[in-house]
Amino acid sequence: MSDVEMLEIIPIPALEDNYIWLLVQQGHAVVVDPGDAAPVISALTQGNYILDAILVTHHHGDHTNGIAALLEHSPSAQVYSPHNPRFSFDYQTVNADSSLSLFGDSLMLTVLSVPGHTLDHVAYVGESKFDDKKQLFCGDTLFGAGCGRLFEGTPAQMFHSLQQLAQLPVDTAIYCAHEYTAHNLRFALSLQPTHASLLARQAATTALRAQGLPSLPSSLALELATNPFLRCHEPGLQDVTKMQEPLEVFTQLRQMRNRF
Repeated sequence: MSDVEMLEIIPIPALEDNYIWLLVQQGHAVVVDPGDAAPVISALTQGNYILDAILVTHHHGDHTNGIAALLEHSPSAQVYSPHNPRFSFDYQTVNADSSLSLFGDSLMLTVLSVPGHTLDHVAYVGESKFDDKKQLFCGDTLFGAGCGRLFEGTPAQMFHSLQQLAQLPVDTAIYCAHEYTAHNLRFALSLQPTHASLLARQAATTALRAQGLPSLPSSLALELATNPFLRCHEPGLQDVTKMQEPLEVFTQLRQMRNRF
């Protein structure tokens, strides 16, 4: 197998703490949640990539504000997005169980509906012909050691969305849209200060950030071991929140994280 065939996923830091994910294969590119066009155009130009598609997880401006300029730069690119009547650009609507074929047919994407952060939020689960590992582009639903704020949805919706993501294969690579891992780990350790897996992840994250490297992608296995919002069934977090039912634990944790 040649390196040319392999899917490459490049983080493009943008705005204050966003990551725009650039998927590249054989000179073609797909971009996820471009909140700013300039760094994407720079990466496309530097790599001499042809932009085939733009994937949108939800309507917030820090995920969509760069789309119009990108379409001026690459007018043949196809935008895929959940429905939003406020968008001024043309796009193909995606919803739960939509499937997309990119880079010819070498990357297949399945769309999941994951409301909570917003009501229209979707996630994209990728599976490359050249790699058995799945990729999850989850926008602001799941973060490194955390989850998104509830701007539009209910705690029950977000809890269900996270449980849906937790059913993916444990080696799924998690591509979140923000560099929030270090702060989320500080919150998690405020709840469980001696948790060995949390302490190990904090040390690894600190080392990566000290080198100017992203803390992402994560893996689902790592999130299941360290992310408090995926561990609401555990007695330790039930004790901390003084709640028993996982949804009640989640709701309390999200309120606590909002104040942290």
